[in-house]
Amino acid sequence: MENMQYAEELVREFLVFRGFTNTLQVFEAELGTDIGKGFQVDKILDLIFSVYIPKFEAEKLVCLLSFFKKCFSSSSETVLITTLSKLEVSILRYYISHAIQLGRKDKVVELFDMNGNEFLKRDEDWTAWFAIPYIKNPNLDPEFRIYFSKEWYEALRISVRNFFSEIFNGTRLPALLKISSEKNTANRLKKDIKQLNLKLSQLQALLEEKDAQLCRLRSNASSVSDGSTGKTNGSSSTVHVEDPLILRENQEGYPLASPGLVGKMLDQEFVAGPPHVQSELTMPKYFNSSITCSGLSMADGETGDTSQIWQDGAYFENGKEVHVEDEFPEVKVDFQETFLGHTSPISRCRFSASGSNIASASVDGTVRIWTYDSSTPASRNATIYCGAEIMSLDWECKSDRLLLIGTADGGIKAWNVDAKRVVCDLSTTEAFPSVLDLKCSPVEPVFVSAAASRGHGSSFIDSLGCASLTVWNMKTWKALTVLPLGKDPPAITSLCFNHNGKILAASATDGMIHMFDMAAGLQITGWPAHDSGISSILFGPDETSIFSLGSDGKIFEWSLQNQGQVLWSRNCSRFCLPESSKFCRHEMTLDANGRRLLVTSGSVRAPIYQVRGHRNGLRTLPHSAAITTVDWHPTLPIFVTGSADNSVRVTSTL
Repeated sequence: MENMQYAEELVREFLVFRGFTNTLQVFEAELGTDIGKGFQVDKILDLIFSVYIPKFEAEKLVCLLSFFKKCFSSSSETVLITTLSKLEVSILRYYISHAIQLGRKDKVVELFDMNGNEFLKRDEDWTAWFAIPYIKNPNLDPEFRIYFSKEWYEALRISVRNFFSEIFNGTRLPALLKISSEKNTANRLKKDIKQLNLKLSQLQALLEEKDAQLCRLRSNASSVSDGSTGKTNGSSSTVHVEDPLILRENQEGYPLASPGLVGKMLDQEFVAGPPHVQSELTMPKYFNSSITCSGLSMADGETGDTSQIWQDGAYFENGKEVHVEDEFPEVKVDFQETFLGHTSPISRCRFSASGSNIASASVDGTVRIWTYDSSTPASRNATIYCGAEIMSLDWECKSDRLLLIGTADGGIKAWNVDAKRVVCDLSTTEAFPSVLDLKCSPVEPVFVSAAASRGHGSSFIDSLGCASLTVWNMKTWKALTVLPLGKDPPAITSLCFNHNGKILAASATDGMIHMFDMAAGLQITGWPAHDSGISSILFGPDETSIFSLGSDGKIFEWSLQNQGQVLWSRNCSRFCLPESSKFCRHEMTLDANGRRLLVTSGSVRAPIYQVRGHRNGLRTLPHSAAITTVDWHPTLPIFVTGSADNSVRVTSTL
């Protein structure tokens, strides 16, 4: 209401400024007879049931109902228009029954004289009603008796209230009404910018201080080194040891695939970035996913027994494993919100395309749509009961309007957050009941579903059978094609589109990565990426690489220009505990800049890795159980984590 009044004042100011005095007079007059009542439900109900009907103002009642039908005539939701037409008929019939009860049959005849022909054109059921003024005791007639009951009137009033409440909560406001809220948002952002500038100046001062300390330390180290050069020159040598484990893994476990068509396609039109990416080392120096040996400086007469073999989060010294958990400092948090609306472990959670809303799902088949920001309207908040375990979620890429939900019984539901209803309920074939992943194209109105048949193993990966990849049209809600995978293909666990939707990446339980040309509907390349099944797959930020997370906890970043080359890797196996797969398959997510990789965890904390960085990474604030699902905000340094403790947390980092 405050926004409405502010917008009206702006209109008045503009009309006075332009000298449109006649328009101003008409505007003021129409405000006094605002039949829409500013779209306030209670006032509309009072106007219908407390003014127009008791005072027998039939002409105004018909005009009001016609006004609302005209307002929604452009709506694409035909169900809303049909519902409003049925409510219009019921309201007019209540008007007639009310007039008959008060002995005003003349008002009924007057209504039919003015609108009788129109009633008959729209609905033949009106024919019997033309006789009601001439029937003795129509309240006893079986055809009309229900319309004279108090219960029917109460049900009608509730239905009208619910309908208008639903409509006006989802109505798209004109831009003029958004000015007031946008003004408040701008003021809040100015305040935030001021605070951030203050923090920036403080950090710059701290950085200058640290740089000065670093220069002093380097100067001291240089003087010490110069003094000892004469004593050590020629007495030592650097020996680079090559671990046979690396050679075996590179040659056998992860054979390099020859560059395929995908590299050419990415070079030609899909990749925004340098034409060739070549890492300094095939495998990184620190915390490698494979056990690698660092370069060792050994003096004459010394052996390699004191060598340190590094892994992510641990290293081996003299054959013994030494944990370095403290190398993962806790992430610095600006704020954290906890959502406790679920009653069972969380299986998936996803930010919407704008980041305004969050969809979270639990293993009991419940999906909740909510917002973490108090300034965001809660009109889209909803609870969806799907009747089966939720295995996949994905938002429409172009807007926040549609949410796709995949279940363990082969169901795919499309939920319209504005209409708050399921607009389409699809099903996979009975042979592939588990909808493991759903991905919407960022450009075309299509999505791809990865469904799997049932296997016979005990673990999550082993419980999956064969795969089926189906492309669906989001306008007709019909299957367009099935992407080829060969005979009895292993289950596809994760999907990812590139930025223009022309390439689809898919990961499988046999450790393969498949790449599809969506225009041709054909597989263009693929390579064995893991010895274990792959749980999650993501395109890199510049799309010259692709990340894969194995069920064994190994993470690889693969080059797409030199196919089969590993650009970066980590081993988070200590976070991928076998018991955590009871609730989910592990997944990962990149932040908006592609620099930080957040991974699910069998522990109460999840790791946040610095991509291609030498820093060990960070760890999240703890839940009280395993972290089963993760997602980054599409633009802000905010991530969401879902847990087996039934909670979902939104964390903003500094």
